[in-house]
Amino acid sequence: MKQLILIIDDDENYKLDLQLLLKKDFETISADTLQMGIKLLNKHSPDLILLDLMIPVISGIEVCRIIRTTSQVPIIMLTAKDAEIDKVVGLELGADDYVTKPYSSRELIARIKAVLRRGNLDDSLDGDSGIHVVAGIKLDTGKHQVTINGEVVALPLK
Repeated sequence: MKQLILIIDDDENYKLDLQLLLKKDFETISADTLQMGIKLLNKHSPDLILLDLMIPVISGIEVCRIIRTTSQVPIIMLTAKDAEIDKVVGLELGADDYVTKPYSSRELIARIKAVLRRGNLDDSLDGDSGIHVVAGIKLDTGKHQVTINGEVVALPLK
């Protein structure tokens, strides 16, 4: 099964270009607002988020901070902002990588794969990834989440 990438960006053309670029190696879903991004994050449990910093209303930096309060999903910031302070703040708030536009398509795919590999390596270092899959049912003890055929199942606390 292909890994799932959530793209959060308000530019429709840019999202379509990214989806076309990634479709060979990954499944993608996209959102243009923080609210939609959080909804998709909770519903689909993506393996990685590509986050634009310059989305309207709430900045990508704030979106990253909010996501980090509830999730450790890898985040790569994609932005035209190339000032050192923007990169430092993004990485300190929890981004796993920071890529400035324009970027090389091959480099972006390589960075995505590297971040995903690091995540898998971290899981294997524990000896038990905490993810168990049987017949389309996935139990992720690290995220305290159950999904059936990719759909998150709401469960009571007990």
